[in-house]
Amino acid sequence: MPIYINLLAESQAAEDTRRRDPFKWALYAAGFIVFIFIAWGGLATGQSLVAKEKLGGLQTQINARTNTYQHAMADLRKVADARNKLAALDKLQGARFLQGNLLNALQLTYADGVQLNRLQLDQTYTAIGEAPKITGVREHVLLHLYARDYSANPGDQVNKYKAVIARQPYFQSMLDKTNAVQLAGPPSTPLLDNNKSYVAFALECRFRDQVRQ
Repeated sequence: MPIYINLLAESQAAEDTRRRDPFKWALYAAGFIVFIFIAWGGLATGQSLVAKEKLGGLQTQINARTNTYQHAMADLRKVADARNKLAALDKLQGARFLQGNLLNALQLTYADGVQLNRLQLDQTYTAIGEAPKITGVREHVLLHLYARDYSANPGDQVNKYKAVIARQPYFQSMLDKTNAVQLAGPPSTPLLDNNKSYVAFALECRFRDQVRQ
């Protein structure tokens, strides 16, 4: 009968014993798990850094666009304000006080011995509302008439000229209803002009305020 000798029996027995040792396998498994956690932690840290860098870049872009937007909105408000002012000026130009009508009325207004030497027209405007919501303007007009009374008795025609101005149809339709025509001050003492005596005086004609829209 043949005899078989297994020369690897000792090695196989040692390998079998090693495979059956649970403690070693547990160490191997724990080491593998620790390696996985370390690798996962490193990957997560790297991803976090990349995400933070991207977030910082996006935030910078957002801030830049926010500043651009704010500047653009400020410019749009300025443009709207300018357009409103131009529109108000256009309305005012279309409904402005017509000085030609005034001069024509003065040509038709006279009193014996009275000479109109100079006139001054003061026009002021007050905005109705506040920018950018200006709804119109209020026009204030004050007319100053500087005249001389060369009548036979200088000074007698002052009140007559004042009354003629107040009764003239144009001024009746345009002036205030009360205290429309007033002396700006007392007439001067008699003066001489080429040996001709006269009294200088000034009248104030207050027009009704007009709203221009």
